[in-house]
Amino acid sequence: MVSILIDDIIPILVIMLLGYLCGKFYYFDNDQRQGLNKLVLNIALPAALFISIVKATRLMFAQDIVLTLISIIGVVGLFMLSFYLDKLFFHRSTQQAAVCALIAGSPTIGFLGFAVLDPIYGNTVTTNLVIGIVSIVVNAITIPLGLALINRGQDITKKKAQATNTPGTKIKVEQVTGKGIHKATKKVMVTIPDGVPVTDAEARALEEKGLDREIDLARAEIANHANTNHKPMNSTLKSILNAIKQPVAAAPLLAVIFVLVGIHIPSSWAPTFDLIAKANAGVAVLAAGLALATVKFSVDREVIWNTFFRLFFTPAIIVAAAYICGMGTDPEKISMLCLATGLPPAFSGIIISSRYNIYVKEGASSVAVSTVAFAASCVFWIWLLPILAHIF
Repeated sequence: MVSILIDDIIPILVIMLLGYLCGKFYYFDNDQRQGLNKLVLNIALPAALFISIVKATRLMFAQDIVLTLISIIGVVGLFMLSFYLDKLFFHRSTQQAAVCALIAGSPTIGFLGFAVLDPIYGNTVTTNLVIGIVSIVVNAITIPLGLALINRGQDITKKKAQATNTPGTKIKVEQVTGKGIHKATKKVMVTIPDGVPVTDAEARALEEKGLDREIDLARAEIANHANTNHKPMNSTLKSILNAIKQPVAAAPLLAVIFVLVGIHIPSSWAPTFDLIAKANAGVAVLAAGLALATVKFSVDREVIWNTFFRLFFTPAIIVAAAYICGMGTDPEKISMLCLATGLPPAFSGIIISSRYNIYVKEGASSVAVSTVAFAASCVFWIWLLPILAHIF
């Protein structure tokens, strides 16, 4: 236990603290921070996931079908449970609860998965398979689901405002007309109902008041494709396709397809992937510290609940499900799955929160407190799991 704490957990906290200090003292500017995030999420992590999963076999996938089902049903089910409990306990709107679920209900498997599991369990095919499966669930299922719930919640808010004739504010907003060389911008007078999600242009026109308004997800996406001729795609389907197209989701999916089809990657290719994959863990933890330095946080009942849900409740349910489903003969795999699903909140939730100005303070606080508290929760689970394995 002491060696795991000294050799594995403390280095993560030290590097994260280094990233936090670099952020606080502006050692990296915003573009450089974004560059580190892109390096991890779009290059290093996809390479690590791909080369690790393609080493597996169809037999391993068949043997690990229970692991896969527990990961999918468990992570998605707990994501939705976080969503409904946040609405019930803290009376949040649908879109606020959706962002809460993206944070409290989703582990940051991309940033910290390899950094935490590899030092403890070794860089094995099983370890990488667990990380890959959880990564696919988080990036290809829960993120699109969260975006769809945000869109639904904002639609409900707009319909309520229309039905009750909510008073609004008259402002001039820039509108783009035409396309190509005929593209032009003009200002038109519009009335923005109070409390209704707005576009980026409307938020700017509202000046200081606009800074506190939600950004309309659907209209923001339409605005990004204003010059296209095709009909806008269904927002839920679009969110799913966009998530799957991201390297962090596409790489493990492609690797799984290769394994199932029987396509083998030559062993001579492995060093090429491994070289960039080795940058993943260290840079990811440093980038996580940088991200925490950009937010202000406080602690209240909701933040404490989100932290408990993320670090203790979620892995407890996953471990219970694993034993119920007969995985007790492989306690190490249960331990891997426990820590993979009990990681701090996914940073993608904070990115979405900041982009649409939803649940920002609570989300940032939950991420900060959970990341710090992870040192205690990780040690707790490493201590408890061998005892459970002996009992069962």
